[in-house]
Amino acid sequence: MGMLSFVKGAGEKLLDLDANRDLAGNERALEQAIVDYIKAQQLPAETIVVAFDAASATVTVTGSAPDQASREKIMLSCGNVRGVAHVTERITVAAPAPASRMVTVQRGDSLAQIATQWYGDARLYRRVLDANRPMLADPERIYPGQVLRIPA
Repeated sequence: MGMLSFVKGAGEKLLDLDANRDLAGNERALEQAIVDYIKAQQLPAETIVVAFDAASATVTVTGSAPDQASREKIMLSCGNVRGVAHVTERITVAAPAPASRMVTVQRGDSLAQIATQWYGDARLYRRVLDANRPMLADPERIYPGQVLRIPA
């Protein structure tokens, strides 16, 4: 996939630090917090290595994943973190498949609106919800700046 951009000020707050000032010098702590977050999402993280560069707010993630969906969810778990602006991924996939589209949630968006935009039917919001599980457990808990997978 290469590089994916995120909203630096949005996302999960994994460390009790100011994302704009305090991440420099705490790179290793954020790296471990991201790996722990990936594991908490029950994603395959055995071979995943995360590196964070505070100056560019970039996470580089390497390793392997069993399938494209897991690869994308690992990337989203790395990027939907406060303080991260970019994710560069170098994850190999055992079972390649076409990549999903990625969409950044805007203020006022709902999963039904996103489903209408991408699938033409608001009732297909569950497709978006299911594609982003386990990171997204509640359709009412999306936020501006969050990046979501939109499978074909």
